[in-house]
Amino acid sequence: MSDRQILRSTASELNLLTKQVEQVVKLFDNGATVPFIARYRQEMTGGLDEQQLRSVQEKVEEYRLLEKRKSFILETIEGQGKLTDQLRESILNCRDFTTLEDLYLPFKKKRKTRADQAIEKGLETLAEMIWEQKTQKGDPEALARQFVNKEKEVNTAGEALEGARDIVAERISQHLEVRDMLRKQLRQYGSMTSKLSGSKAKKKDKVKVFETYYDFSGKVKFLKPYQVLAIDRGESEGILKVKVDVWEERTLEEIDKIIITNERSVFVEELEEAVFDAWKRLLYPSLENELRNELTEQAGEHAIEMFAENVRNLLLQPPLNSKVVLGIDPAYRTGCKVAVVSETGAFLEGCTVYPTPPHKKVEEAKKEISQLVRKYRVDLIAIGNGTGSRETEKVIADMIGEMKDTNPEVDLAYMIVNEAGASVYSASDLAREEFPELEAAQRGNISIARRVLDPLAELVKIDPKSIGVGLYQHDVNQVKLANKLDDVVESCVNHVGVNLNSASAALLNYVSGLGKTTAREIVKYRDKQGRFNQRQELLDVDGVGPFRFEQAAGFLRIPESLNPFDNTAIHPESYQVAGKLCNLLGIDPQNLSKEAEQIGQKLKSINIKQLAEEVGAGEPTLELIIENLMKPGRDPRDEMPKPVLRQDVLTMDDLSKGIQLKGTVRNVVDFGAFVDIGVKTDGLLHISNMRSDGNRVENVHNEMSVGDVIDVEVLEIDVTRQRIGLKRV
Repeated sequence: MSDRQILRSTASELNLLTKQVEQVVKLFDNGATVPFIARYRQEMTGGLDEQQLRSVQEKVEEYRLLEKRKSFILETIEGQGKLTDQLRESILNCRDFTTLEDLYLPFKKKRKTRADQAIEKGLETLAEMIWEQKTQKGDPEALARQFVNKEKEVNTAGEALEGARDIVAERISQHLEVRDMLRKQLRQYGSMTSKLSGSKAKKKDKVKVFETYYDFSGKVKFLKPYQVLAIDRGESEGILKVKVDVWEERTLEEIDKIIITNERSVFVEELEEAVFDAWKRLLYPSLENELRNELTEQAGEHAIEMFAENVRNLLLQPPLNSKVVLGIDPAYRTGCKVAVVSETGAFLEGCTVYPTPPHKKVEEAKKEISQLVRKYRVDLIAIGNGTGSRETEKVIADMIGEMKDTNPEVDLAYMIVNEAGASVYSASDLAREEFPELEAAQRGNISIARRVLDPLAELVKIDPKSIGVGLYQHDVNQVKLANKLDDVVESCVNHVGVNLNSASAALLNYVSGLGKTTAREIVKYRDKQGRFNQRQELLDVDGVGPFRFEQAAGFLRIPESLNPFDNTAIHPESYQVAGKLCNLLGIDPQNLSKEAEQIGQKLKSINIKQLAEEVGAGEPTLELIIENLMKPGRDPRDEMPKPVLRQDVLTMDDLSKGIQLKGTVRNVVDFGAFVDIGVKTDGLLHISNMRSDGNRVENVHNEMSVGDVIDVEVLEIDVTRQRIGLKRV
């Protein structure tokens, strides 16, 4: 396909206009980013969102890779002198990799096969006789005797027929129609089975995590992604034996229907034997492996999507601004690390206390922590959810109660914070750069405290794979996972916007058009020259030219700027239009925050289409300007529900069936969600109990997201197994 055909095919497949795809691809080819195109080039793309833009990008790249592969295959086959006009046409018209590879299969370089050996022995003519099925008289053995050649190690007619069948079997295994039919058979009627491996049968206690799959069988077409990944992991660890079963007799009959076209041929039995051999020795192993890989890839892509959605929702958790936070990283033997950070995330003071076993210095810990609370007027205590967290929580809850007993006006609460990835950050080069004088454990604790103030700004410093809100993320394609998570982080950072004067290099790295090197240069410039006073100054930074500025400027905020538009998502290229709009409607840009309500009233009744023509802008651009005039400096996360803050502690002993509680969704997976209800163990809200009206849930992410605060009822409590079953109310 030509590039023009690729664009047309992409548009057709994604149900878009060819013009839209052309404009999007042109922007991508010129280096524009997805967030920039989605927000500032809506007139060009017809208003495509980020997901649609990425779909276009992926589909065009897929087609371009297909064309490269076609060129390689054509060149290879032509080099072998075997490229016919018909084959060339078939390859050029091919629209998918599977069919393309089937066309290439007979010409691939491979180790010498039984068919190759038979051809060397001069048996290709006999194989042709069997394959063409034109011979209707005579005895196969008698016909095969003419191919006996002891010099070539064909000693009998039987050996000649056997070699010819090898050639025919290979042809059958490369037959496009046969392979296509068998793929459909395996997908439609195949079953994946797994059994406990014999070598592990005596060690069941050690492999109970795979107990569900000791004797499992499920139709391929109905398998859930998490089942595929669990079976794959059990197999890779040597715990499970896995295969795909299909009704062999029916399968062979279907191959016969395609291959055997003349029942009168004297070679029908030879063909039937070749069919059986092709199926058992060549087709089934190849297609089973292909199907398993396909199922794994599909399950992996699903797991990546689930993980990415969870990461997105975690990153977009609302910040608890203007709070002094005391963070605690719980532990047993080494003690609990404590750190106080200011409203801006600056480290103020830290120490180590030992309230947990084996030390149990509870009163000393309370005294030291309460002193820090009073000294820095701490508003909130953030407790990491790792080892020792619930014992630490009990100490903090008791301390808050005691402080309130002596002073009822004490307004102090605590919350449990997901500490996944804190240890990864604490040992990173970035953490060492930020806090060179502190030990790693204390750095991790600062990270826990800062996650409360601004989850996005802190979590971008950590490899997204380490955030801990996925399922089987270590079993999927790591390159695809990394790329997807980078896209998610980039999307979140640009959706929220970044304060140019306070953002870390780690956060700036994800701003549209910047990257690591430029982000470091911005911080270096800021450290040397002082804060930025306007967006335009960004052009003074090494490595920031007009194009990079164009891509990044709209996502950077400068609250201190004399130009009020610098603290909005209005792009500098639209400042003139924004000013013209303000003049027309009598709006003072310098008083946007103070007059937000009156501005909203003025903008309510305007005719967008008419006004767009008057100010010389596209309607999407004008709508973006209006939205930002009404909400200057808006953080979209502020509209989300705040996390649950607590002052007392619950244990499993406090729970009973039927009790209703508020909980925070910690992780969303295919079969449900894990909910923090304030006890040591997160409760499982199974998919069957996820709707309060009892209706079936098709997609868990349509029902809830990581960070959601929901009402649940306790259905089941299993203290021995530390499990809690929940339902939504």
